[in-house]
Amino acid sequence: MAPQQDVPAEFLDGYARVVADASATGRRLTRDELDGRRALGERAAEKGLGLRDLVAAHLAQLRTDTVGARAGLDGVVTVGAQALDAFAEGYERAQRLTMRQEEAARRDFIDDLLYGRSDLGQLAERAERFGLRLSSGHAVAVARGPVAYEEGGAVPREVERAVITRFGNRHILLTAKDGRLVCIAPGDQQEVLAYFAEQACAAGEGGQVAVGRPQSGPGGVVQSYEEALNALDLAARLDLDAPLLRAADLLVYPVLTRDRQAMADLVQHTLGPLRGARGGAQPLLDTLTAYFDSGCVSAEAARRLALSVRAFTYRLARIHQLTGADPADPVHRYALQTAVIGARLLDWPGPAPVHPPAPSPSPSPRSPS
Repeated sequence: MAPQQDVPAEFLDGYARVVADASATGRRLTRDELDGRRALGERAAEKGLGLRDLVAAHLAQLRTDTVGARAGLDGVVTVGAQALDAFAEGYERAQRLTMRQEEAARRDFIDDLLYGRSDLGQLAERAERFGLRLSSGHAVAVARGPVAYEEGGAVPREVERAVITRFGNRHILLTAKDGRLVCIAPGDQQEVLAYFAEQACAAGEGGQVAVGRPQSGPGGVVQSYEEALNALDLAARLDLDAPLLRAADLLVYPVLTRDRQAMADLVQHTLGPLRGARGGAQPLLDTLTAYFDSGCVSAEAARRLALSVRAFTYRLARIHQLTGADPADPVHRYALQTAVIGARLLDWPGPAPVHPPAPSPSPSPRSPS
C-alpha cells in the first residue's frame, strides 16, 4: 500500500469541532458549514492533494477524544459523513472544472497544431505539455470510418487504449478531428502508425486510413496531416479501396493534376469523342477503368463489369473507333490511362444531363362544320 501523503492542517480546519458540536446536539450541518467544507475541498483539489489521503485524514479526526467525548458513535458517523461528503463534492467539482479547462486547452492546441495557426516557437513549447517534441520529425495518420468519430467516443477510446498499451506514451497524440481519428507519432516510428491503422479499421468495423510522409519541425505536422487528408480525398475520387494508403505511394496523382487546365485539355482531347457513343461516355469510361485496373486483362475486366468477354472486346473496339487510340497498343495506352485518371480526378464527364420531356403535340384544329 502506498504511504499516505501528509495533509496540511488548513484542509482539516474546523472539521472535528463542527462534527462534535452538531452530533452532540443532534442537529444537521448548516448551509454555511457545508459550503465551508465544499470550499476546502475545492482548494485541496487545486493543490493537487489526493482524495484518498484527505479522506483518511478526516476519518482520523473523528477518533480524537474531543469528538468522542461529546457524542455517541452513531451521531459522529452521521454528521462526519455529511461533512466529508460536502468536502468530496467540492473536490470533485474543482476536478471537473480543471478537466474541462484541460480539454479546452488540448482542443485549442490540436487546432493550432494541425492548421498551423500559432507561432511555431510557442507551439513547440505548448507541445511538451501534451507529450510531443516538435523539434524532431513527425508523421500523421488519419482514419475515416463508416460513421463520424467524436472525441471521447467508444471507438476513439478503444483505439487509444490499444495503441498506448502496445507502445506506451512514446510521444504519441491521438484525437478525433472533424469526424476522423488522427494519430501523430514520431516520424521514425512507422510501426506506431501501422498499428493505429490496424486498430482503427478493426474498431470502426471498416473504413480507411491514410498516412502522410514524415516531416520535420513544428510545421511538419501540418504538412503530413494535409498529405493524409489529400490521400483520403484521392481515394474517394479514384475509388481506391485499400484499407491503408500511404501518401508517398500516391505522389503521381498530385503531379498529374498540378496543371489542371493541361489535364482537362488532355481528357477532352483524348476521351471527348466518347460522348458520341450510345448511352454517353460513362459506360466506355468504366470499360477503360476496369481494363487498366485489371492489368489490361480483358477476361478479368469483363468479370468486374459483369460482361461477357465478347461484349467487353466490342467495347474496346468501339473506343478505338471513336478516339483513334487502341487500348491494347502500348503506344496509345499511356495517354489513355493518364486521361482516364484525369477524368476520375476531374469528375469527367459529370452527371448525365437530364433532358426535359418532349412537349406533347398540340391537337389539330377542328375544321368548321
